[in-house]
Amino acid sequence: MAGASYEERRGEVETYFDRTAVKAWERLTSDAPVNRIRRTVRAGRDRMRGILLSWLPEDLSGRVILDAGCGTGAFATEAARRGAHVIAIDLSPTLVGLARERLPADLGPGSVDFRAGDMLDPALGTFDHVVAMDSFIHYERPDIVRVLSTLSARTSRSMVFTYAPRTPALAAMHAIGKLFPRADRSPAIRPMASRRFLKHLAKEPALAGWAVGRTERVNCGFYVSQALELTKRS
Repeated sequence: MAGASYEERRGEVETYFDRTAVKAWERLTSDAPVNRIRRTVRAGRDRMRGILLSWLPEDLSGRVILDAGCGTGAFATEAARRGAHVIAIDLSPTLVGLARERLPADLGPGSVDFRAGDMLDPALGTFDHVVAMDSFIHYERPDIVRVLSTLSARTSRSMVFTYAPRTPALAAMHAIGKLFPRADRSPAIRPMASRRFLKHLAKEPALAGWAVGRTERVNCGFYVSQALELTKRS
């Protein structure tokens, strides 16, 4: 189970996305006009969502997917249209409410169960796949590894997720972000060196039965994120 640092950061993230940034995220994840910076973030997130979807089977009939940090539900909707039963959870009850409102009536063969809470809640059950798009970027490397270790015990096929890679561009963006008033800032992103992160994953006993699969980076203006796939060894 994740430790005290995870609990502290989780509280900060919940406060930000459920109170401070709700309107901004509602707009960012819609078709509403946004400024140039947010257009790059929107485009980058769209591209990353497509990558993570491409790493799952085209036919997800009968599969259970945990969408950890579902936000306004874009990924959950697409996975359900492929036939999956998606358990979509987010720390922000407000964003989950918005996701429910946006869920299409013509969803197709799948289903989405939206919930507000912690992705590590044992009551969520077991999964074929776990997807966490930009849900780990505010956490320290040891906490991310512990979260993956916890979820791995309840996942039978794959875990695909993103993290913030340590790059000069991301460092520059952090510097710019510090110029904004503190009340307008999101919880700080925690960039990680990819090699060190992979070494940490390889040394984690709980992940001994898992193999590192595909990885891909999206670098789109103010959006920088690294996707990684872990697959269960047969």
